[in-house]
Amino acid sequence: MTFTPLESDFYGFANDLTDAEQASLAEIREFMETRVRPEIDEHWHADAFPMHLIPGIAALGVIGPAWAESARFENSAVYRGWIALEMSRVDASVSTFAAVQNGLVAGSIGVAGSPEQRAEWLPRLADCSVIGAFGLTEPLSGSDASKGLATTARREGDEWVLDGEKRWIGNATHADVVVVWARDVADGEVKGFIVPTSSEGYSVSKIERKIALRMVQNGHIVLDGVRVPESMRLQGAASFRDTARVLRLTRAEVAWSAVGVMIGAYEAAVRYTTERTQFGKPIAAHQLVQDLLAKSLGHITASIALCVQVSRMLDEGRQGDAHSALAKAFTTARMREVVAWCREVCGGNGIVTDYDVARFFVDAEAIYTYEGTAQMNSLIVGKAITGASAFA
Repeated sequence: MTFTPLESDFYGFANDLTDAEQASLAEIREFMETRVRPEIDEHWHADAFPMHLIPGIAALGVIGPAWAESARFENSAVYRGWIALEMSRVDASVSTFAAVQNGLVAGSIGVAGSPEQRAEWLPRLADCSVIGAFGLTEPLSGSDASKGLATTARREGDEWVLDGEKRWIGNATHADVVVVWARDVADGEVKGFIVPTSSEGYSVSKIERKIALRMVQNGHIVLDGVRVPESMRLQGAASFRDTARVLRLTRAEVAWSAVGVMIGAYEAAVRYTTERTQFGKPIAAHQLVQDLLAKSLGHITASIALCVQVSRMLDEGRQGDAHSALAKAFTTARMREVVAWCREVCGGNGIVTDYDVARFFVDAEAIYTYEGTAQMNSLIVGKAITGASAFA
C-alpha cells in the first residue's frame, strides 16, 4: 500500500518518516476512509460507539506501539503522533477510543507497571482482547487532581480498598479494566490500581446528552469498597508525579489529534467550497473564502511543525511537561479557529453533519478541554518561563 502525503501537509513533514512508518499510516488511512467514514454520522447521531470496528482498529497496531511488549516494529514518537492525526482527520471519537486504550491505559502500565504487569497487560490491550479506561477525573476534581483527588485507597493486608467516584471516563461503559488513581490514606500520595470492572462495589453509568465526541462512551464510576490485590497496584506509581508522567506523553498526542481535527474540517471545507456555486462560480473562487482557507492551512502547518518538534524531543529524551503543555494549548486554540472558519465558509450547511464540518466543529470543544484546559497548560508553561508557580 503506497503512502501519499496529505495535501494539507503543505510542507511535507511526513516525508521524513521511515518506510515502515509510512506504510503503516497508509494502512491506517485506508481503514479510516473505507471502514470508519461511511458509518460516522449514523453512530454520532445515535450516541453509540461502533464496537464492531474495534478488532479492525486493533489489527492496525495503533495500540501500544511505544512499548517493547506490544510494538510491531521500531518506531518514533513522531510516527505515533501521525497515527493520532490520521485517525482524527476522519473521526475524533474513534481516535479518542484509541488514545484512551493506548496512551492513558497502556501508557499508565508502560510508565508505572512492573515488568510482570507490563508483560501481562500490554499485549492484551494492544489486541483489544481487554478494553481499558483511565480513572483520574472526579465529579469535583479535574484541574486540581494533584491535590484535590478525593478517591481513597486503604491497605488491608494484601488488598487495597478503594472508595470514591470518577467522572468523564472514556470507554468506561464497556471497559474490562479501569486504571484508577486514588489517594493512599496512609501517606497521602496518589497511587494507581488496575481495577476489573467486574469487581464487587464497582458501578458505572453512562453520561448522556453530550454535544461533542458523542460516540465516545463516557461514564460516571462509583467505587464502593472495591477490593483489589496488591498485585494490581501499579508498582511504579508512588505519587502524582508518576501520574503526571503519563499525562505528559498523552498531552502531546492530543496536540496531534487537534491537528487531525483541523485537517478534517479543512478538507471538508475545501470539498464543499469547490462544489458549491454562488454568483456564477464555485465559492472557492471568491477572495474571502480563499483567505479563510489559506489562514486555516497556515494554522495547520504551524501546528504540525510544533507537534513534530515536541515528538522529536520525546524521542531524544528532552521533552518536558512544559513542552507538551505548550503544544496542547497552542494547537487546540488554533483548532478552534480553524473549525470555526471552515464552518463559516459552508454557510448554513456548516451546521448539519451531512457535510462533515459540523461534527469537527463540535468535537473540537471536547479536545480543547480534556488533557488539561488551555489555562492550566498555559500555567505549566508560565512556570517554566518565570520559575514561579501561579497555581492556587
